[in-house]
Amino acid sequence: MHDKLFEAALGIEEPWYVQGVDFDTARKTLTIAIDFVAGSRFGHPDAPGLHPVHDTRIKRLRHLSFFQHECFLEVRTPRVKLPDGRVVRIEPKWFGKLSGFTLLFEALILAMAQQMTFAAVAELVNVSWHRVHAICSRYVDLALAEADLSAVTAVAIDETSSRRGHDYLTLAAEITERKVVFVTEGKVPDHQALCRIPGGA
Repeated sequence: MHDKLFEAALGIEEPWYVQGVDFDTARKTLTIAIDFVAGSRFGHPDAPGLHPVHDTRIKRLRHLSFFQHECFLEVRTPRVKLPDGRVVRIEPKWFGKLSGFTLLFEALILAMAQQMTFAAVAELVNVSWHRVHAICSRYVDLALAEADLSAVTAVAIDETSSRRGHDYLTLAAEITERKVVFVTEGKVPDHQALCRIPGGA
């Protein structure tokens, strides 16, 4: 019964299922083993249809804490063989963008990082500062790659101090929607900042 409860809480759907749960009170950890139904086939964006499993590997992901207990998912992750002979890994939709985390854990990091320093976030969730920075950087890179600035025709440029002293940031914002489209360290002359905005004049 508790396996079904965890499946619902995690949003796990067939062919995935919770294979077992290990609750370690001494270490204050909850480890949830996730498997897929034997004989399952999986789709892949590089080729139509469903493809047979070639082999598997256990991937350990940090998930949202269960009260004061750190939670980890140990997922038997398949690789499938495509019609062209390539072998590619399949990752469920709840895998994060950075290896070692679930999507929900990364979402928590991003939400917290908007309100506090990376060091404070790292201490609260018990991961390194570098991992917090890596998660945030990954999502910034993804957002920049998807940004469409082709309709931007005019920007407002301003400078702000990033901390006490003389460490400055230069920001450019689209005037109509007041949406930040570019940020760089230091003081940058207006024409240089414009030239470095993707799609800028």
